Amino acid sequence: MSAEPSNEINGNGTPLVEMVDIHRSFNTVRVLQGVDFKVDHHEIVGLLGDNGAGKSTLIKVLTGVHTPSRGQIYFEGQPVTVNSPSDARDLGIETVYQDLALVPLMSIARNFWMGREITRRVGPLELLDKQEMADRTREALLDIGIHIRNADHPVGTLSGGERQSIAIGRAVYFGKKLLILDEPTSALSVGETKKVLDYTKAAKERGMSVIFITHNIGHVHEVADRFTIISHGRKVGDFHKEEVSEMEVAHMVMTGEVPKRLRLEVEEDPAVIS
Repeated sequence: MSAEPSNEINGNGTPLVEMVDIHRSFNTVRVLQGVDFKVDHHEIVGLLGDNGAGKSTLIKVLTGVHTPSRGQIYFEGQPVTVNSPSDARDLGIETVYQDLALVPLMSIARNFWMGREITRRVGPLELLDKQEMADRTREALLDIGIHIRNADHPVGTLSGGERQSIAIGRAVYFGKKLLILDEPTSALSVGETKKVLDYTKAAKERGMSVIFITHNIGHVHEVADRFTIISHGRKVGDFHKEEVSEMEVAHMVMTGEVPKRLRLEVEEDPAVIS
């Protein structure tokens, strides 16, 4: 397969991100086998698959945690090499992983600005501007509907849903173009899950694209514009939400097989699945 960009998605022109013929192996284990994946501008894509399907590995290739064994990544139509998470951030990509990468003993503000701390000079010394970081943290979170009591409170005092909110808020604030959420609703209550879904939609309203990685179809079905389903390291297909039922999506996630109705539609119109 030629690792060339398609230059088209949903009829809107060049995709924001396109990964072409991506392979990734760990020793003799082939985790990804020729996966094509793309995200349009201002689009929420649900990246679905059962545990071990290769979802997280695909995203770690996109964000520079892993290098592909073969294949090419394009960003806004240009070939790019993403060798590290900092390369991804330079492109405008922010990721919220399952473990959140928050430090429980540090304050909300310190976690929010970790690696991007605001400083001020006092004579020959450069000190953290804790008040500025706290004020800007509150403003940034409030801007996407996240209310915090005190930005100086340790993250360890927050609930799981509140921690997830802080991590997403940080990613939306610093992200310019693409937000990646890796199992963001895992182990959250119904109320906390709804908030995360609301933050996801808010990111799109701010002009970002979103990749929502999950094996919980019900959670992502509300917010996604399109689903990409992978199974055992291979892509099953791409499906717009209005073209496929939640039950059909669940069937493909569990079996890796496209239902007969959809196969017939593809034969009539190859653009349905890419």
